[in-house]
Amino acid sequence: MKIKKTEIVAYQPELSHHFYNLNVAWLEKYFYVEPYDEKVLSNPQKYVIDPGGFIFFAKYNNEIAGVVSIIKQKTFFELSKMAVSPKYQGLKIGEKLMLFCIDFARNQQWKSIILYSHRSLAPAINLYKKMGFIEIPVEENLHYKRSDIKMILELN
Repeated sequence: MKIKKTEIVAYQPELSHHFYNLNVAWLEKYFYVEPYDEKVLSNPQKYVIDPGGFIFFAKYNNEIAGVVSIIKQKTFFELSKMAVSPKYQGLKIGEKLMLFCIDFARNQQWKSIILYSHRSLAPAINLYKKMGFIEIPVEENLHYKRSDIKMILELN
């Protein structure tokens, strides 16, 4: 019997199509791809990596099953662009990606991480709450039109 295991790997340019495809798939299923999404997803090196952010992939049995990014905004780090392939949902891959990012942020000695979401994504919101994120007010002129909830995880 083959043991199935999830491995988290850092961004490599040859994996960027997974970053794009996994995120576009869920965005088109629940919302639509906003101009900001298209810009970031089409050029992760320029809009995530080069400004000081990170992208991590979940490999399950050597296949890319999920992805998450941490985007450096002006005054905070944003957990963003998390997606798990429908083929691999139910295997706690999203939870593993979240735990990895939280540990990563603590190791970087960040004070907190922020995320934006939409209340209709109940399983995601429940996961964020389980991880310790709490709701805070959403600012005006946000870079996502679809977001109606902002959450923070204090890391101290």
